[in-house]
Amino acid sequence: MSSNKNALIRYKTLDKCLKNKYRKYTLEDLIDACSDALFEFEGKESYVSRRTVQLDLQNMRSEKFGYEAPIEVFERKYYRYSDSEYSIHNISVNESDLKAMNNAVQILKQFKDFSMFKEMNGVIQKLEDSIHSTGQKSIIHLDKNEQLKGLEHIDILYESISNKKVLNILYRSFTARESSNYVVHPQLLKEFNNRWFLICQHKGKMYNLALDRMESIEPNENIPYIDKDLDGDEYFKDIVGVTVSETMAPRNVIFFVDAHNAPYVKTKPLHKSQEILSETEEGTLFKICVQINFELERLLLGFGESLIVHKPRKLRLRLQEKFTAGFKNYEKLDIPDEG
Repeated sequence: MSSNKNALIRYKTLDKCLKNKYRKYTLEDLIDACSDALFEFEGKESYVSRRTVQLDLQNMRSEKFGYEAPIEVFERKYYRYSDSEYSIHNISVNESDLKAMNNAVQILKQFKDFSMFKEMNGVIQKLEDSIHSTGQKSIIHLDKNEQLKGLEHIDILYESISNKKVLNILYRSFTARESSNYVVHPQLLKEFNNRWFLICQHKGKMYNLALDRMESIEPNENIPYIDKDLDGDEYFKDIVGVTVSETMAPRNVIFFVDAHNAPYVKTKPLHKSQEILSETEEGTLFKICVQINFELERLLLGFGESLIVHKPRKLRLRLQEKFTAGFKNYEKLDIPDEG
C-alpha cells in the first residue's frame, strides 16, 4: 500500500476519534486506532509510530492540506476537536472553488466512454451531486475519435506496465500479410495524433506498436520482465510523434514558412526546440533539433506549399519526391464533373 494511501487512512481514523463525543482518546489510543485501521486494510500487522501520529495531528492542525483542524488537548492528556461539529470531511468551499470543480467535472465527463475511466463514472456522478452541478455543456472539448479501435487493450497494457508483466501480443502491421506474435516487455503508453501506441522491448530492441493493430494480448508468466525504467519526457524529447531511434542523433531541421502560415507555427511550435532564425516580409525561417522520422515527414508534408525544408538536404529531397509523386497522381486523375 502506498504511503499516501496510508496517510489518508490515518487521517480518516484520527478524524473519527477526535469527533467522538463519547470517548476520551490519549495519544496512545490514537496510535492504536491508526494501527488497527491499517491492519484492517492491509491484512497484516502495521504498527504506527508515535512520531507519525504526532506529525499527522500537526498536519491536520495546519493549513498544509486545508484542514486547519481545531485539535485541542484537555485534561493534559486527551485529544479532541474543540468544535464538536468539526470534521475534515466538512471542509467548506467558496463559490470560486465550486466553479473550478464544476469545470473539472465537465472535462472528466468527456472520458466516460474511455475504458480506463469506466470505474470513474460513479465518482464523477458523486462530484456532480456534491457540487450541485448544473449539467451545463462542457466549454472545453477534447479531440477524440469515437470509432478508434484498440482502446479496449489499454487496461491490460496499463496494468502490465504498472505490475511489470511480459505479454504475448498477436500483432499485424499495415504492411504485413499475416499476424505475428510479439513477446514484449511493455514500458510506456503514448497517444499521438489521436492514436495510441505501446512502447515496448521485443528481442532486445524498442518498438512502438499501434493499439489498433493488436489482435490479442495474453500474459506471459514464463519470462522475467525487463524494466527499461523509461521516463516519457526524456525518451520522447528529441522527436515528433512516437518513433524513437536508439542510434540516430537529433539533427537541425531548418525550414521556411510563408508569412500567412508563420504565425501558426510560432504559436504552435512543431517541437519544443523550435527557434526563429530570421524573418522577412515573405515569411519566417525556423529551426528545430529532432530525429528524422516518419511522423516528422508527415507533419512537414501537411503544410503543403506553405513550407519548404532547407536542411538537411536528404530530408528536403525526400519531401520533394513525395510532392512530385503527388502532383503526378493528380495530373493523371480523370474524374468527370458532377452535373
